[in-house]
Amino acid sequence: MAMQWMPEVNGSDADGGGRVLVGLLGHGISASRTPCMHIAEGQAQGLNYDYRLVDLADSDPAPTMEEIIFELEAAGFSGLNVTFPYKQVVIPHLTALSDNAQALGAVNTVVFRDGARRGHNTDYWGFGESFRRGLPDAKRDAVLLLGAGGAGGAVSAALLGAGAERLTIHDTSTVSADRLAAALRARFGAGRAEVASDLDAAAAEADGIVNATPVGMEKLPGLPLPAALIEARHWVADIVYFPLETELLATARAKGCKVLPGSGMTLYQAVRAFELFTGLPADPTRMQAAFDSFNSEAVG
Repeated sequence: MAMQWMPEVNGSDADGGGRVLVGLLGHGISASRTPCMHIAEGQAQGLNYDYRLVDLADSDPAPTMEEIIFELEAAGFSGLNVTFPYKQVVIPHLTALSDNAQALGAVNTVVFRDGARRGHNTDYWGFGESFRRGLPDAKRDAVLLLGAGGAGGAVSAALLGAGAERLTIHDTSTVSADRLAAALRARFGAGRAEVASDLDAAAAEADGIVNATPVGMEKLPGLPLPAALIEARHWVADIVYFPLETELLATARAKGCKVLPGSGMTLYQAVRAFELFTGLPADPTRMQAAFDSFNSEAVG
């Protein structure tokens, strides 16, 4: 019998007709636009493509990660996207990691194939591509990153890879911030990443501010830093995309900042994930249209 949290899956359909069955694992994800992008792209390419939400918000008792992975494999899932707060929790239950996922210590895409569970990280490329297109001329001598979790690891590496000279990291957990800064220095060189011991000073020195925390989400509203620390000279990026206009972005716009919404990272990580699930190239323009056509009232 399927567990309480399992999306309903027709067993005969799951195993036949060349169906691609994938899902999104997270907590409080009912407003996600990821399914509509994947389904629209799959249909455009003539695939029998199905994408389900695996939302643990109302699961009581909560299943273990091993139970989740086992049940999804048994139900015929080809893969799984993973979002907050499971990007690091899922790793011990996988059989292999891509180089990117290994380096970042976080997984947002799992592919089930030939008895293996391979973890990937498409957030790195997703944020990097969004940043390249959305803020191509942004000054990046110093960048303040808020959040050192799974998403923060991908975003921080993408920023340094995109030419940020120095990254200062702030997190409510100094242990997490220290660990991420050390990993980035080992990968990109001494002096490239440090922990923000004084948030006010870090914001004053920064050219740009990036929110990689869940603060601002529909179920966790608010600002990830005091509004007074945001200045008109800053560019401000958010990885939260529901609501599309977070309080951080609205505050930054009102002050005259250039902003980068989380929708870009969401789009491009989905493009790469689709390719991993299907082995076929995805059309970003088509997936963007699906994202934009989603009922805006559903995401706040």
